[in-house]
Amino acid sequence: MTPTPHRLAPRRRQGGLTLFGMLFWAILIGFVGYVAVVTLPTVNEYWTTLRAINKIADSPPSTVGEIRSAFDRQKDIEYAIQAVSGKDLEITKENDRVVIGFAYDKEIALFGPVYLLIKYEGRTR
Repeated sequence: MTPTPHRLAPRRRQGGLTLFGMLFWAILIGFVGYVAVVTLPTVNEYWTTLRAINKIADSPPSTVGEIRSAFDRQKDIEYAIQAVSGKDLEITKENDRVVIGFAYDKEIALFGPVYLLIKYEGRTR
């Protein structure tokens, strides 16, 4: 009697993903996705604020009060801007150029007592 072919083949170790490995990766990808979804609006607010102050700085403003009121008007148009108002802007002059800056902190509740703190800071080019 001749041996069957499956007994002659060398034994190979099976590869693959276990149930626990799949659960681990699903939880990790889900958590990273959740953090991305809850932080995306704050990043959008930061970029919108930065675009607004660059737009104001490109049009030559003459006084600090005009800069603050122009930003407040822009804030009324752009609903994404919530954390910064005209009075929060830091306005300086460097080399005959107006520089507008801002800084704020944003706390994002993740779950229970766990929060994510993001510190945003920006200034004109």
